Amino acid sequence: MKPGVDVAVAIEAVNLVCGYDGNVVLDGVSFRVERGEIFFIIGGSGCGKSTLLRTLVGLISPSVGSVSFLGRPFSAVDAASRRAILKTFGMLFQGGALWTSLTLRQNVALPLEEYTDLSSREIDEIATLKLNQVGLSGFENYYPAEISGGMRKRAGLARALALDPEIVFFDEPSAGLDPVTSRKLDDLIREIRETFGTTIVVVSHELASIFGIADRIIMLDRVKKGIIAEGRPHDLAVNSRDPRVLEFLRRGDLPPG
Repeated sequence: MKPGVDVAVAIEAVNLVCGYDGNVVLDGVSFRVERGEIFFIIGGSGCGKSTLLRTLVGLISPSVGSVSFLGRPFSAVDAASRRAILKTFGMLFQGGALWTSLTLRQNVALPLEEYTDLSSREIDEIATLKLNQVGLSGFENYYPAEISGGMRKRAGLARALALDPEIVFFDEPSAGLDPVTSRKLDDLIREIRETFGTTIVVVSHELASIFGIADRIIMLDRVKKGIIAEGRPHDLAVNSRDPRVLEFLRRGDLPPG
């Protein structure tokens, strides 16, 4: 670790400007995610949540600004350094993004095959363990089409956890799930943080998840092209003076803070 690096910070974004085809979606976005936090990125449609997530995980590059993981720059590094940093985080995409032609075990094995020199037997053992950790023991040889949507999300999570990442990103994890399944997934996310100390970053608009498991949130706004609120969700719902924040967070009854 370099001198002066804050070891408590998992992710640091500084003055990010990003968008597509010359269209600026986010302008001057800066924030930090502490290690071991469950951190939510929220906001209305078109506010740049997905763009920010794609920038954080390296799917698009910011035109200005930088992203660092655990004190290491990520936005402008050589291929070897980038590959090393990629091993420190996992990603659960909206639909699970599983390969339909592969079994669950084979899906979970993919990052292990890509980033490690483990034997086939060792990879199979780890993939089986990860599926067990998300409650899918006995489903190793099932194909994605043979299981429910909630199970596909858990299988995607098992794959995201395959390399024991320090940071896991979630893109709308509750999308398409019924309330009971969504709550179980939230419980699993919290369990992963508590068991492994994993830093969790979630893009979501689901109030039950935001108030249920988020330690802190940032709220993006389409007009400002940036952050309009940051803090604990319940504190913002009660104390914010910004009508945009209140409208978003007070769509339902406030849970106890």
